[in-house]
Amino acid sequence: MLATTFLTPAQIVAELDKYIIGQHEAKRHVAIALRNRWRRLHAPADMQKEIVPNNILMIGATGVGKTEIARRLAILADAPFVKVEASKFTEVGYVGRDVESMVRDLAEQAVSRLRQRRQEEVKAQAAQAVEDIILDALIPPLKAPAKEGGSSSSLGFGIGISAESIAGDAVPNSDQELNERTRERFRQKIRNGELEDRRIEISVAQGGPSVGIMGAPGMMDEATMSGLQDMLGSMMPKKQRKRKVTVAEARKILLDEEAAKLVDMDEIKEEAIRQTENSGIIFIDEIDKVATAGGGKNGGPDVSRQGVQRDLLPIVEGSAVNTKYGIVNTDHILFIAAGAFHVSKPSDLIPELQGRFPIRVELQSLTKDDFYRILKDPKNALTKQYQALLASEDVQLIFEDEALLKVADIAAEVNSEVENIGARRLHTVMSRLLNDLLYDVPDKIAAGAALTITPQLVEERLRDMVKNRDMSQYIL
Repeated sequence: MLATTFLTPAQIVAELDKYIIGQHEAKRHVAIALRNRWRRLHAPADMQKEIVPNNILMIGATGVGKTEIARRLAILADAPFVKVEASKFTEVGYVGRDVESMVRDLAEQAVSRLRQRRQEEVKAQAAQAVEDIILDALIPPLKAPAKEGGSSSSLGFGIGISAESIAGDAVPNSDQELNERTRERFRQKIRNGELEDRRIEISVAQGGPSVGIMGAPGMMDEATMSGLQDMLGSMMPKKQRKRKVTVAEARKILLDEEAAKLVDMDEIKEEAIRQTENSGIIFIDEIDKVATAGGGKNGGPDVSRQGVQRDLLPIVEGSAVNTKYGIVNTDHILFIAAGAFHVSKPSDLIPELQGRFPIRVELQSLTKDDFYRILKDPKNALTKQYQALLASEDVQLIFEDEALLKVADIAAEVNSEVENIGARRLHTVMSRLLNDLLYDVPDKIAAGAALTITPQLVEERLRDMVKNRDMSQYIL
């Protein structure tokens, strides 16, 4: 992945083109938004606070690439990213998630990303600590000199070694020296992987009892309750329990535990808050579901929808949200909203919220040619996914070009006849086309075989899908 510092808007679009077909206008807008974030961080300090992101509203039918554009953008930006559905939120006072939870989720994701990276950085150091723990379990170090007359063979602890086999020609001067030589010998065996199946006893941290907090609804928000639970949980004594596992299993169990000990969580929390505020991206899907057709003058459920919009407004405008890691200011978080707007339209959103999404871009419905390119060009194309699946069985899958054109034609036709679900229709069509082959491998189709998907095969397998106008079994 290219470093964000060097990604120009054109380079961002080129990266998005590797996974998303068409929608050039939408890609241009998100590319500019991403580059502007880098520009802001390199602007004079007194101007950084004044420059606010231009939030984006994507309008388009399902399956045209709205979510994928936002997700790939976050990967390119190497930024914390969460996707939420506006229809899951409810107005304050109703049962459901409150809108601030999306900011808390973003902070949680930032902490998780940073913790994982820091643990990866100290992996070598943690691996050394794990090696020492395993070695201590195999050959415990001597804490005090052995008494006279003690048998040095007892240092093998029943693992089938003797003083002569460890010391070789040189006779050790003491039990201490023999113990050290034995440990070095076994350390080498551990590194060479010769003891992976040997069972040892290790101590692992046991999670303390969960602490529940009860209170009257509305007295404490989610972040406060979560913070109190964490605080009370940390006050409970950590218990250790013994487990008998193989050396290989012990290495997996202990590696994360030791890496976590080497990581400074206070530093991670501070950095995570900074990344959340300056680089975070929140994708709000289905925002059209909380739009009130006709301006919400009819009352009824529209009142609650309008309430959700009013709750969203301060978050998008810029406010301070309390999370268990600290206060997060949302002023410079990039918000990307998306909706099909079949029943309602963007102007049905409350004016204040409309104003917080100044960039509007309409995504185009996919055509037969788009479907063909989606099947062939992207790095994660469906055809390449199925080829990778069958390659694991040593079966080669080949798609003729005319066959892909036929599949694209059928997908476009089914979308026009039933409900237009965009590129998601290709999953239904390809599954129908290849399910019998996937079932026959490897029982009837042996390893080493080569399967070619021809236009005739596509016509034979998918003929009913085109002719049957009811098609209820094929609708996702």
